[in-house]
Amino acid sequence: MRAEPPQTAPLRLSTRSGHMTAREFHRSIPGYQPTPLVELPELADEFEVATVLVKDESNRFGLPAFKILGASWAVNRALSQRSGFDAPATSLTELRERSAPVTLVTATDGNHGRALARIAALLGLAARIYVPAGTVKETVDAISSEGAEVVQTSLIYDEVVWAAASSTAGHRDDLLIQDTAWEGYEQIPRWIVDGYGTLFDEIDEQLGGRAIHFVAVPTGVGSLLQAALQHYRRPALQEQPAVLAVEPVTAACVTASLGAGKPVSADTSEPTIMAGLNCGTVSAIAWPAIRDCLDAAVAVTDEQAAAAMRRLNELGIPAGACGGSSLAGVRVALGDSDQRSELAISEESALVLISTDGAV
Repeated sequence: MRAEPPQTAPLRLSTRSGHMTAREFHRSIPGYQPTPLVELPELADEFEVATVLVKDESNRFGLPAFKILGASWAVNRALSQRSGFDAPATSLTELRERSAPVTLVTATDGNHGRALARIAALLGLAARIYVPAGTVKETVDAISSEGAEVVQTSLIYDEVVWAAASSTAGHRDDLLIQDTAWEGYEQIPRWIVDGYGTLFDEIDEQLGGRAIHFVAVPTGVGSLLQAALQHYRRPALQEQPAVLAVEPVTAACVTASLGAGKPVSADTSEPTIMAGLNCGTVSAIAWPAIRDCLDAAVAVTDEQAAAAMRRLNELGIPAGACGGSSLAGVRVALGDSDQRSELAISEESALVLISTDGAV
């Protein structure tokens, strides 16, 4: 039976939230700009739909993935509460002034850890990042380049999460910023999900009022997927698009959990080129939204992801393997006539694919 990460010291939760939103905070960070939403008529022809748009997250604040959106907002909320402030800081400068020295800690398969290391560096804080077995040298070097200590392990991802959480127990100057939740550790992952909401707010603005009918989301522990479901299942939203989760066949914890009707873990000891999705257990706070609101989930092979990644690069989207998985997943889902019908995809449909990372 998989050991659960230990409980960490609870944060003091505020009785009233601040007025600043994650999007407003992100706008205050130097270098902020919405990432591109690119229309690709070639893919619309392939899928026999009206429109295919790709949200290109290959350059977010100079990093090759969307993860800094969640890490920065969670650090803001956590450090602000830790320092006794009810409201989050309005800028990195304000956050730096109000924060006592801490070490930011996390487990990562790459991009989340690098994003946390970047935020730590911007705030003048230390960071300690744990990585699983098989993490490539380029990923380790990229995290180290942000000034963080990288702890390399011989563990699979779920076990690395446990190791990172365990390392903070009893250390008041350590602050765990993990992008998955378990019983007793839910608030910071919620803030990370809230931070990811900026991505979907940008899509709304970029669409300029145009309706979309389908969104494909690469999925690891399910935090980005949870953000998508929170956004597209808002009661006030008149037209709610279908949402598809895409994960590797070797780490298909969402697909397996949906089939079982409860969260189940996947064995992720087999490597995949979709390293950022190589997660074996659904985040505890993501599961209810996935169970109740997700339309479909598919698993793709490394070969399918690689082919899709190459195609996106040919079309001018510098996607990495995880980003390419969204296209691979759409090919699987819409290649099945029954599933295409269940998702209500027609020649009039507009599809959005989230390309979560850039090519290495």
